[in-house]
Amino acid sequence: MATWILRLDEPGPGPRVAIKDLIDVAGAPTTAGCRVLADVAEPAGADAACLAPLRAAGAAIVGKANLHELACGGTGINPHFGTPVNPLDPTRIPGGSSSGSAVAVATGEADVALGTDTAGSIRTPSACCGTVGLKTTWGRVPTEGVWPLAPSLDVVGPMARDVAGVVAGMALLEPGFGAAPAAAVVGRVRLPGVDPAVDAAVDAALAAAELEVVEVALPGWDAAGQAGWTVMFHEVWRVDHHLYEAGADRLGADVRDRLEQGRTVPEAAYRAALAHRAVWRDELADAFARVPVLAWPTLGFLAPALDGPPPDTRRTNLPVNLAGHPALALPVPTGGPLPASVQLVGPDGNEALLCGTAARIEAAVAR
Repeated sequence: MATWILRLDEPGPGPRVAIKDLIDVAGAPTTAGCRVLADVAEPAGADAACLAPLRAAGAAIVGKANLHELACGGTGINPHFGTPVNPLDPTRIPGGSSSGSAVAVATGEADVALGTDTAGSIRTPSACCGTVGLKTTWGRVPTEGVWPLAPSLDVVGPMARDVAGVVAGMALLEPGFGAAPAAAVVGRVRLPGVDPAVDAAVDAALAAAELEVVEVALPGWDAAGQAGWTVMFHEVWRVDHHLYEAGADRLGADVRDRLEQGRTVPEAAYRAALAHRAVWRDELADAFARVPVLAWPTLGFLAPALDGPPPDTRRTNLPVNLAGHPALALPVPTGGPLPASVQLVGPDGNEALLCGTAARIEAAVAR
């Protein structure tokens, strides 16, 4: 049951959809995977705004999926509702925070899942579980009725077993959505600290797809990551401090620590970090003037062990959230039992291009 916080199994002629339990479903409580919140949560009076087109399409909502508590962590380990089991290897983390969403589609319990992504929360579990996940452009999918983590970074996006499923998920969120032709050129970004086997898997996948690859440097990467950290933690405290104050001892230790970090971020530092977003977007705009899509590993390592030290899953993902651009995580083979994952990033509104490019890579590595 750890995949789910609440099974619903609502009937419908459309695809079976898992909903991350940050997203309101009428008649069901939203717990955000947090015992402090669950103890006082009332059934939602209405669906979150993003569910309206799903309802119109006849989607069958099969349940509220588990997650890292308050969406505030990248492992997917939840001490209150259990930890979803990674279907590739039960000794490894499922990734977070949209852990249950990734596991639900990986195991075939749902055709599509909706997750949220603030610092990699769709892409990280997709990488760990060998599935596909799409972080949408900030503001493209409405977030009214979604429990926030850091509102200036939060997005809703689809997750599925393959690219076709993610395209179908986007079409549920935005009727008429379809993949565009693949990009012919991809900018390859090299990040420090990546496992050589992961880098090699990404390079091999791009080569198999016969894409032209151009090396692209992003010298502002580390500064963008630090600015994103400052923005996220300041907003996490602002959003969830009342839960900390109501029951800090009932929060998971890692979430409690992150809230305490957020409490210490000065307002001036937060404002400066927000202002850095424009600098970072300008640097990425220069890169996108050279190539339509950028690529690097979704995670710099394979899915870590459950009993190991918590990995920093933000490093390869958080700068994208600061910029607000769309990004897609796609599994690619390593030659071993676990896949790596390539992350494709494009300018605002280019989800269709990312899906088309991912479909080309997916077909190539499957041959």
